[in-house]
This record gives sequence, structure tokens and C-alpha cells, in this order.
Amino acid sequence: MIGFFWNIMLALAWVALSGNFTAMNFIAGFFFAYLALMVLQRQVPVLKGYSRRIPRVVAFLVFFIKELVKANVRVAYDVATPVWYMKPGVIAFRLEAHTDVEILFLSSVISLTPGTLSLDVSDDRQVLFIHAMFLQDEEQLRQDLRELERRILKILR
Repeated sequence: MIGFFWNIMLALAWVALSGNFTAMNFIAGFFFAYLALMVLQRQVPVLKGYSRRIPRVVAFLVFFIKELVKANVRVAYDVATPVWYMKPGVIAFRLEAHTDVEILFLSSVISLTPGTLSLDVSDDRQVLFIHAMFLQDEEQLRQDLRELERRILKILR
């Protein structure tokens, strides 16, 4: 988190010093600041691992946008056609996430995806209860959720 803070600060300094207050200039500043922090991470222990995190975030965003589009198309198709293919149900999903931040991030991403909704977390924080609009193949849903959780934990840990 400290690495990201410094990346933003250096990108803002880049924008301020260049005098060009545009989104593209900020992105360029962010990129060059990222490169500088990548070089400095050996000397500054707080930055350790930061250079690996940004590519993981970008990969997750690409993955999530792809899944979001697929879910939107599936829900829109089901709503627009006269025959409904949905088979709603609730599943109990065993979590590998342990911290509040990890569970919050996972449940938020699940709820943002059309067709799924996070309902509750068990008292022992081991199980997340999820409502799914399309529960024809419960095992496939569990595999998709496990992949989503794996990618989130890769970013946060």
C-alpha cells in the first residue's frame, strides 16, 4: 500500500512539474514512477514486492472485465428471451480468504457481477453464502468462484 501511495505521489509530482494536467500525462507519470520504485525496491524494504503487484492488479482487472461482460450478456439474454433459463439457488462457499479485507473484496466483486450476490459470512468466517441466478452446474460455479478468489488473494497477499 505504501508503494502505491508513493507511486501516486510521484505521478502527481510529475504532472505538477511538467505543467501538463491531463490524464495521459498522469498515466505516463505513474508509469515512470513505477519504474523508479521498481529500481528502488531493493534499497527500500517497505517497497518490497510492489513491482509484482501492479501487473497482478492489471491482470485481475482484465479478467474481471471479461467475466463481467460474460455475466451481463447471460443475464440480459435470459431477461430478453421469453424462455427463462435461470435456476436460482444459494450455495455455501468455503473461503481461503481469512482477513476482513480479503473477504470484503471477494464478496464485493461477487456482488458486482450480475447473477451472483453475496448474502452472508458465517460466524467463524470460513464460509461465504452466495445467491446465484444460474445454478445449473454448482461445481462449475464453485470453480469460477475459486479462480476469482485465487486472483484476489494473489493481489492482496
